[in-house]
Amino acid sequence: WRVWAFYMVLAANLSEEQVLKQACPSCDATQLCNCSSKGLDFIPPGLTGKITVLNLAHNRIKHIRSQDLQQAVNLRALLLQFNEISLIDMDSFHSLGKLELLDLSNNSLAHLSPAWFGHLFSLQHLHLQGNSYRDLGKNSPFSSLRNLSSLYLGNPQFSTIRQGNFEGIELLDKLWIDGGNLSQYEPGSLKSIKQINHMIINLRNTNVFSAIVRDLLHSVTWLEVREIKLKVEKKSLVQNSTLPFRIRKLTFKDASFTDDYISRIIILLKEITSLQELESIDCVLEGTGQWNTRELVSSGQSFVEKVSVINMMIQNFHMFSDLAGMESQIHKLKRLTIASSRVFMVSCNLAKHFSSLLYLDFHNNLLVNNRLNETICEDAWPSLQTLNVSQNSLKSLKQTASSVSRLPKLINLDISQNKFGEIPDVCEWPKNLKYLNLSSTQIPKLTTCIPLTLEVLDVSANNLREFGLQLPFLRELYLAKNQLKTLPGAAPIPNLVAMSVRRNKLNSFSREEFEGAQVAAVHLSLMECHRSLVVSLACALVFVVILVLVAVGYKYHAVWYLRMTWAWLQAKRKPKRAPPKDICYDAFVSYSENDSDWVENIMVRELEQACPPFRLCLHKRDFVPGKWIVDNIIDSIEKSHKTLFVLSEHFVQSEWCKYELDFSHFRLFDENNDAAILVLLEPIQSKAIPKRFCKLRKIMNTKTYLEWPLEEEQQEMFWENLKGALK
Repeated sequence: WRVWAFYMVLAANLSEEQVLKQACPSCDATQLCNCSSKGLDFIPPGLTGKITVLNLAHNRIKHIRSQDLQQAVNLRALLLQFNEISLIDMDSFHSLGKLELLDLSNNSLAHLSPAWFGHLFSLQHLHLQGNSYRDLGKNSPFSSLRNLSSLYLGNPQFSTIRQGNFEGIELLDKLWIDGGNLSQYEPGSLKSIKQINHMIINLRNTNVFSAIVRDLLHSVTWLEVREIKLKVEKKSLVQNSTLPFRIRKLTFKDASFTDDYISRIIILLKEITSLQELESIDCVLEGTGQWNTRELVSSGQSFVEKVSVINMMIQNFHMFSDLAGMESQIHKLKRLTIASSRVFMVSCNLAKHFSSLLYLDFHNNLLVNNRLNETICEDAWPSLQTLNVSQNSLKSLKQTASSVSRLPKLINLDISQNKFGEIPDVCEWPKNLKYLNLSSTQIPKLTTCIPLTLEVLDVSANNLREFGLQLPFLRELYLAKNQLKTLPGAAPIPNLVAMSVRRNKLNSFSREEFEGAQVAAVHLSLMECHRSLVVSLACALVFVVILVLVAVGYKYHAVWYLRMTWAWLQAKRKPKRAPPKDICYDAFVSYSENDSDWVENIMVRELEQACPPFRLCLHKRDFVPGKWIVDNIIDSIEKSHKTLFVLSEHFVQSEWCKYELDFSHFRLFDENNDAAILVLLEPIQSKAIPKRFCKLRKIMNTKTYLEWPLEEEQQEMFWENLKGALK
């Protein structure tokens, strides 16, 4: 019967392994088990503790049973997205205490149970979006997930968030909620989370948006709102909230605005004094910039320093206003990006009031030269250091240079991907210009139009056949995707550090192209010329020094002294004497293993069988197993009335006897203390005693010790004297 049972179990195991191997060939002898897109309607049996990543995505699994994952105890990532899961047994994940990533997104879960996650103590990333649950239940499903870092929730049917739904979560790096149809939000529901670095929420309800912002003022750093169609909101976003706020960045993506709401939201956001960055991506503005500037001005200054508008759709962009009256609202702005939004100019009057702006990005818009000339009028953008007008409709390099020359502090200029075609011989540029990007501008050659002040020049993807400019300060030169047949000369660009010449027509190099007076004059350090050799020598030197230190330490017992010092420091913290109730032995016996025959068979028998018997502590018999031997020695000495040293030539050569002696130095050896008993088993020459045991030498020279006599008639007197000393 037993053989039959064993055979059946073995056959079942082999059958499970065969099923697993057939379903997931990649699971064989590997930690990564990829069973995705296999048409499976069950979790294959035979999963073992060696698997750390299990990918079952894009299958037809409907039910996760208790036993399915029971043996996969070392699983770190479990991917179950895009299945048909509607049922999960309560204890299905109980054995997955090491799981860090669980993806149950895009299934058919109609509710969430706290029991599923109760034992997932290591879980950091949880994906639950794209199911069919309408709420998170009455309590928090996540109360046991103390290490959770990212949480993805919601679906098109998700409609309700209640107080207590997020209890147990204190810190999240990312929270993503698909709440396109979220209509009920109990105020305070998100307040239990103390810190959220980045929160993304799909939302259409303006009232819910306002309530969520109020709850997140003190916790979220970056709030990203998607798909919202904002309506005018009269209530304050900071009702009864106390400073300081945490929110630094607010992003609207795929949102829809009106002119009225733009005016109102700017006023409301001024109350959030911590807000520094506003961002709009792929949004629609149903208006032409007719904002309520009078109300905006009366509401005070904005604290926002960075504004980014990317791909803003304005139906009647050609009718957009010049934003007159907004001048007082832009003084503190430091970075402005308006990209892919069909901008064709900024009024001169408005441009003059960007007094603090350092960075301006207008790439992929509709700027032409005459509008650029109006946008960068005299005294406009007075602090600007970086300007990007790439991918516009600029045609004249001479006019473009003339326009930007009005920017006295400009350092970085990107005018790439404009169709200049021609390049003049002379151009006027800002005096401090250091970076110039002229890539993909269809220029056929380079002339002295290029400013001498440059440190970085990018003229990639043009029709250049040669490079003969003299640029004394240039450090980086990008010439990729041109028609060059020879390298630039070294002498005209003496400070060059990096040069890119890929995808040209170079086919040979002359010696002169690699030789230059400046290069010959350079004197590099030994480290620069022979870095590998210097590093190797340094490593070898360090190794030799370590080797010498180890040898010296071994010769002079440095390790012994260090270990002794540590033990001594620990022992010094203890009381000098153990309480009487803790004394367990009459004597702790310190002896060499080579003398064990005399100690254990003669001395111990004589003393422990005496009347009354003595209690002796021997390391072989009485030390606590598993305890550090030094601690055993210290404790044994402290718990003994006396310490009995059996001295011999072997004793003074024993490492552990040295420890025992040394501990006795500061615990027991005192000229007015008789706690130490010395038994001389054989004559010892004084030179045999290590010099560091100077106190032992002194005691042997000044105090009486017992000598073991070889004559039997004198041995009885020896035992009487020893027993008397022990009493």
